Amino acid sequence: MDLYGLIGFPLTHSFSKQYFTDKFVREQIKESSYELFEMKSLEELPALLKKTVDLRGLNVTIPHKKEVIAYLDDLDDASAERIGAVNTIKIYADGSTKGFNTDYYGFRQSLVEWLDKRGEVCTNFKALVLGNGGAAKAVMVALDDLHVEFKLVSRQKSSNSILYQQLTEDMMNEYLLIINTTPLGTFPNTAECPEIPYQWITKKHYLYDLVYNPAETLFLKNGHVKGAALQNGLKMLQLQAEKAWDIWITEDNLWSI
Repeated sequence: MDLYGLIGFPLTHSFSKQYFTDKFVREQIKESSYELFEMKSLEELPALLKKTVDLRGLNVTIPHKKEVIAYLDDLDDASAERIGAVNTIKIYADGSTKGFNTDYYGFRQSLVEWLDKRGEVCTNFKALVLGNGGAAKAVMVALDDLHVEFKLVSRQKSSNSILYQQLTEDMMNEYLLIINTTPLGTFPNTAECPEIPYQWITKKHYLYDLVYNPAETLFLKNGHVKGAALQNGLKMLQLQAEKAWDIWITEDNLWSI
């Protein structure tokens, strides 16, 4: 039996188990299963790897995407090392581990496809990236590669970010692509959303939420009221999951789009 799974906390919002279970059936892959390994601390990871001898690969979600790097034997330099965050782990026959980042591919491809369908190109936009976690790192590298100017917005000010309270009307009028990389609004905490000045959202804005459960978060609902274009994180999740599978089976990155 080949076992795959997801580590993170909490995992009540995850679609991964059903997605990969359906994939095994659809592609007639036998003797494979996918499980959820909820863990508050990564100190539990070495024990999981040691006792679960059939484990072939893991996905990594909030809040462990950055800290998990310290627990791995190797990093893919084309993705995880460059981004500084891991969301996919390949486990080899000898038990060694290698970290990858498929969030990059999932976000970049889904953004390009979404804008293309609306007759737009990425370089026509400046972006606000909300949040400074592991997912944000993949988003920022993708935006860099797509030549999209962006500003990082976080609850804690740093040399490369501003606070939510510092967002002005002029900034909101200039940065028309707004990407939420935080978990705010994820089920069951659906009454939460990033604290941006929604009164300045217009029909010219594009709101992209990496959250996919619920399909329309409060962040997106607030944008809908103002007539903004909306995209949730489901397509990104599907794309990154397929890329993770490619890595587990063939270690095929296919980063080019």
